[in-house]
Amino acid sequence: MADRHLGSPTDTVTLDAAPALAPLLARGALRSPFKRPAPGAGFPRTRLVLPGVRVDLAKLAAYERVCGFATGAPELPVTYPHVLGFPLAMRLMSGRDFPLPLLGLVHTSIEIERGAAPAADGEYDVEVRVEGLAPHRRGTEATVATALCSRGEPVWTSRSTYLARHRTGTVTAPEPRGDTGARLPVVAEWNLGDDVGRRYGAASGDRNPIHLSPLTARLFGFPRAIAHGMWTVARCLAAHGTPDAAEVRVRFRAPVLLPGTVVYGADGSGRFELRGEDGRVHLTGEVRGK
Repeated sequence: MADRHLGSPTDTVTLDAAPALAPLLARGALRSPFKRPAPGAGFPRTRLVLPGVRVDLAKLAAYERVCGFATGAPELPVTYPHVLGFPLAMRLMSGRDFPLPLLGLVHTSIEIERGAAPAADGEYDVEVRVEGLAPHRRGTEATVATALCSRGEPVWTSRSTYLARHRTGTVTAPEPRGDTGARLPVVAEWNLGDDVGRRYGAASGDRNPIHLSPLTARLFGFPRAIAHGMWTVARCLAAHGTPDAAEVRVRFRAPVLLPGTVVYGADGSGRFELRGEDGRVHLTGEVRGK
């Protein structure tokens, strides 16, 4: 991969252990009303590093089961390093110097690159930093970069974008619905239970209340609990398959309500999508071998 590590931030902080997610979610929620998002706002320039990470194989197996990956494989699923980096990302995004409110922040895309599938029993350093802010027609988007490194070299990297919606002061065209293109051939139909969010939350540590129950989801404007975006892409990639050396690009288009039925489509060229029974696009993606 091109970069030895994630850029050249102002400071590098090495952690002794992964931060606990529940206090970070609470801290981010309390600070959200006081945030003033804007593309030109300052943001944390710190790179967080968690060295010597070994995967908990029991948690990995639970993740594989809920996402549809084969259990017990010698390599990590292509999306699993995101789980390892998520507590570090949450520490940065819940901090006082991160300008976007954690409440209501929408995961809009992820790009993954790996040179080879990392071994499940390996030891890794995990690095995370905020790469920058950018204007979006509906607000401000932050890019968060994550790397899984072995012996000082990245073996897996990702860039996720997160959108904070707010008034932009400019008149823009309506956002495309993303459901006007030709549908990909249907490969499978999945009936999703209302426990998908709780099961994925237990396996990944991401227990955001919008994913756990209708009651907590309604507090944030959703009629029912919604599936984690990273669960939807993991489920698609488990069905699609990924070469050892690969690039993955995914755009999240609309939330998946739980319970519900979704249709997975793929065309054999690397493109895939997830739609609702009504044809609404939930995500679009592409896998390319390197």
